[in-house]
Amino acid sequence: MAEFIRIYEENPNPKEVNKVVQALRKGGLVIYPTDTVYGLGCDITNSRALEKIARIKGIKLAKANWSFICADLSNLSDYVRQIDTGTFKILKRALPGPYTFILPGNNNLPKDFKKKKTVGIRVPDNNIAKALVEGLGNPIVSTSIRDDDAVLEYTTDPELIFEKWQNLVDVVIDGGYGDNIASTVIDLSESEPFVVREGKGSLDIF
Repeated sequence: MAEFIRIYEENPNPKEVNKVVQALRKGGLVIYPTDTVYGLGCDITNSRALEKIARIKGIKLAKANWSFICADLSNLSDYVRQIDTGTFKILKRALPGPYTFILPGNNNLPKDFKKKKTVGIRVPDNNIAKALVEGLGNPIVSTSIRDDDAVLEYTTDPELIFEKWQNLVDVVIDGGYGDNIASTVIDLSESEPFVVREGKGSLDIF
């Protein structure tokens, strides 16, 4: 059964954060808050954990389009081909924030993502997500946890999330109520920015 850990977004307790980081290091699956909906994530370098998420989502790992949660833009060159100044300016303006940017991937992508031509990069404006990535030392792969409810697409209450997911994951973080609108997804891998999904982030900044 999963551990239910309360972490406060204003001031994440390093001891509690470290507990979650250790679970991620051991290949654990973690549900954690972002600046949009709660996400299901694991260490991007752990193949077994990635396979587990793929199984839960009912897809093949090779077909998965998950985003990488980064603490800031300093990880960018690890996984993304060199981008032009215009693209970088867009990223600087929008992040941290409720956006996922699809960018051209490079040859350093972890082995399970080697065949991907693009990668979704996300820098949430949330101290808990940021602390987890910083503690782990590399990005977390992330996918939104959807609800089966026809009206509510995303569960916002961490206790209800725990109830539903406690036997599928290793840790559920209670970081307060989540949002019920996912991130805005923008494809910057071609010459013109393309809005793949309009979500929480405003398009005015583009």
